[in-house]
Amino acid sequence: MDRIKTPHIDLLDGKLGFGKTVLMPGDPLRSKYIAEHFLDRPVLVNSVRGVNGYTGYYDGVKVSVMASGMGMPSIGIYSYELYRYFGVQNIMRIGSAGGMAEDLKVRDIVAGIGACTNSSYGRQYGLDGTIAPVCSFDMLVAAKETADGMGIGLRVGNLLSSDTFYDDTRKSGEWAKMGCLAVEMEAAALYMNALRLKKRALAICTISDLIFPPYTALDAVEREQSFTQMMELALKTAVKLEGLPFLEVEE
Repeated sequence: MDRIKTPHIDLLDGKLGFGKTVLMPGDPLRSKYIAEHFLDRPVLVNSVRGVNGYTGYYDGVKVSVMASGMGMPSIGIYSYELYRYFGVQNIMRIGSAGGMAEDLKVRDIVAGIGACTNSSYGRQYGLDGTIAPVCSFDMLVAAKETADGMGIGLRVGNLLSSDTFYDDTRKSGEWAKMGCLAVEMEAAALYMNALRLKKRALAICTISDLIFPPYTALDAVEREQSFTQMMELALKTAVKLEGLPFLEVEE
């Protein structure tokens, strides 16, 4: 691969490039942590705007990890460019989320089979109706099988992708009534990009806080460095995904 440059990604090592699967935490420091602690021979392949991306090897498979930033506009840009210009096939969001289901606890891991949203991101497609953003079934199956093998009780269900962190309406409880397990801010846009470009996407999130009483929450350093179970789950899943067929971008 030649050195490709888009408005938000400048591929620093065209020979190495990105792996077939890219893990996307929101936090650039979590991206750095994963690269330094889990990947063999990690190389910095993007540093535009401090959104560092790394490519290395896990169990002999080339895997990349790059931050998405916060919110749907941000992950919408980075995932689109990775899918469209860099040959990336699978993007797995590995983020934090606020637990909404009553039986969830801090550090539980959830996977979003779908992503409800209050965002207008889907309006760009000009649909006469409401799109239902869903994950890649192949990725979900691989993650669930991996979680079972690791003894992780992965919860699968709908996420709520919200455009607002501080919400004056405080209507999250209404989404919980409709079965949303947790609230986060990126999955819906990632899923829509993957659906439009005929690529694969999955969001798995560690519960970092509970939005209802008793309002338990982890601090920034804990969110950056302590989600190791989710990190290992994602990396082992990435190895499984290596055998999936290559998909061309849908124009």
